[in-house]
Amino acid sequence: MSELFRIEQDSMGPVKVPTKALWGAQTQRSLLNFSITKDHIPIEIIYALATIKQAAATVNCRLKVLDATRRDLIIKAARKIKEGLHDDHFPLRVWQTGSGTHTNMNVNEVISNLSSQICNEPMGSYKPLHPNDHVNRSQSTNDTFPAAIHIATVEGIKERLLPELEKLITTFGRKSNDWEEIVKVGRTHLQDAVPITLGQEASAWQEQISSAYSRIEDTLKELYPLPLGGTAVGTGINTPHKFDQEIAKEIASLTGLPFTSATNKFAIMSSHDGLVNAMSQLKLLAVSLLKIVNDLRLLSCGPRAGLAELHLPENEPGSSIMPGKVNPTQCEAMAMVCTQIMGLDAAVAMAGCGGHLQMNVYKPLIGFNLLHSIELLHDASKSCRVFMLEGIQPNLTKIKINLEQSLMLVTALTPVIGYQKASEIAKLAYIEEISLRQAAIQLDYITGDEFDKIINWKDMV
Repeated sequence: MSELFRIEQDSMGPVKVPTKALWGAQTQRSLLNFSITKDHIPIEIIYALATIKQAAATVNCRLKVLDATRRDLIIKAARKIKEGLHDDHFPLRVWQTGSGTHTNMNVNEVISNLSSQICNEPMGSYKPLHPNDHVNRSQSTNDTFPAAIHIATVEGIKERLLPELEKLITTFGRKSNDWEEIVKVGRTHLQDAVPITLGQEASAWQEQISSAYSRIEDTLKELYPLPLGGTAVGTGINTPHKFDQEIAKEIASLTGLPFTSATNKFAIMSSHDGLVNAMSQLKLLAVSLLKIVNDLRLLSCGPRAGLAELHLPENEPGSSIMPGKVNPTQCEAMAMVCTQIMGLDAAVAMAGCGGHLQMNVYKPLIGFNLLHSIELLHDASKSCRVFMLEGIQPNLTKIKINLEQSLMLVTALTPVIGYQKASEIAKLAYIEEISLRQAAIQLDYITGDEFDKIINWKDMV
């Protein structure tokens, strides 16, 4: 048994830790006390915490509260963590202390034990680095964990989500241009309406994603200020002078992103309104995407008993019993993702208002839901674009048939003969199943030549 475990100490006493584990006593206690589902703290938060430890070591040394040897050991270990070399040593669940202290200590302990390995000291000896005294110097979980969520969220949005949204916008823009001459039936209330071009219809989808992109990008302004240097409650106790400003500059340098020191650290530590706002904008993107895929599956429904104005790419069989059936599966996957995002947003909103006084204790939930949402939206958008949107083709035959049968073309007659007479033409055409032209002539409200001159599809769009 002694080969399987080592004994580590924390402020509460000895703890058995697996021999090969890089984590320490506090991480092990969390594993024992919070074995709740398999939802692990996102690795992006771990990498962000490693960035914070690296920056803190550099600044602490510069401000003469940490020696250069320990600084270099922390930086070396933090870099290894960010390179993904030790991902298996961050096993803690989302559902732990609401401050994220267990995960902060998990990172501190791993850095400490990596340094012990480098210096040929026993793991758990805390030589030459102590998790609290050195790795966590000038920090508290209360300022590092929300800062890590800010960093991970900004990086996820900037590096993954926004570039994919740009591709979506380009794809819809290309379709809008390609389809600008295709006139079709417009629809309101799921009923026939006046004509529109397919290009105009696609331009609405493009604009929705463009607006979502701008809104999400705008939320980043509220996430660049970091609470680092606020330590326990925002006052900055146990930090050297100018630590907050210096560490923000160091993180900006390490990430290449314009992070700054928050002017009021009390606000960012006791509440997370900026993160709640970012989540709400991800929700709004989900709202737009759900509306778009619902449009697409309506326009493609059929192929013979529905609208069938669009052909979606046929990627896989759609039924285990009906031969030849193909379903709008990318639309369905996206719809489920969007529905999930809306639920995650509701949880983040409740978490955002759930803090008390100087501490919001829903931090792991907020970080998990935000980063999971970014991942879901990126992956679903890419899948939808590659396997459906880029390959959509218009069904020109069905589009023309539907347009020719539309009764709402009569709207163009209203300025000439008035609303009442135009309504009578539409009703007669519908009841007797004849064309609008035939009905207009039969009622003697307008001649055939006049009708042909007024009812011009391209003029109507």
